[in-house]
Amino acid sequence: MYAHDESGDQWSSLPPDDQVETASTALRMLADPTRMRMLWLISGEEYDVASLAAAVGIARPAVSQHLAKLKLAGLVTQRRDGRRILYRARGGHVRRLLAEVMNAADHHLHGIPDHD
Repeated sequence: MYAHDESGDQWSSLPPDDQVETASTALRMLADPTRMRMLWLISGEEYDVASLAAAVGIARPAVSQHLAKLKLAGLVTQRRDGRRILYRARGGHVRRLLAEVMNAADHHLHGIPDHD
């Protein structure tokens, strides 16, 4: 079952419980505006904690805590580059999810009609 399945059959039965739980956890993590801003930035390029803290205007310990939550939810990956750890959004699904929710918000804010 995939969201891009155009057959319409995907909506006729419920997805497995573990899939629903994992998706719900991811969406709860995105319900925080700071985490959403951070995820937006790391969807475009890699950031270390200090750079991300400067970009979103919060303290490094807070950024680290937010990143840990996003990582646990499977939304973020990390890699080591020397002494730094670099963070990035985990793949196209996460980037598209974020883009879609931002587009939906833009439509809502500006009265733009819905479309498929």
